[in-house]
Amino acid sequence: KKFEEIIQFAIKKEEEAANLYEKAREMTGNIGARKMFEELAEEEWKHKEMFERLREDEVMDRQSEDVPDLKISNYLVETDLQPDMEYQKILILAMKREEKSVKLYTDMKKYAKNPILNKLLETLIQEEKKHKLRLEKEYDENILIED
Repeated sequence: KKFEEIIQFAIKKEEEAANLYEKAREMTGNIGARKMFEELAEEEWKHKEMFERLREDEVMDRQSEDVPDLKISNYLVETDLQPDMEYQKILILAMKREEKSVKLYTDMKKYAKNPILNKLLETLIQEEKKHKLRLEKEYDENILIED
């Protein structure tokens, strides 16, 4: 795909993620969770703006980083967003969404022959991994607690 097509696709995915986090924020009564979902939504809107302004010549300057994967979401079953959903299920939904985004961009990267597109997709992968890590840490600290 061309640079512009991938950018437009990424913008759409960022909008979808921001909307999901805004809905999740509304659905949880947990004050800490509301704040986290609000911050995640803001990050997604910022990513959308970044992609709207991104030029091809800027892509190669972006630095890659190694983002750890706790793999918590790998062992969880996905659910749909529903009214009155409990916090644990909202976190699972969000983690699975980020997991799918990482997989999607990783699969797309396999076919990117252009180094600029390859770097752009790597940037997208890193951003989604950061969100997944944040959600998995939240899940680990607040759901997977020992009695």
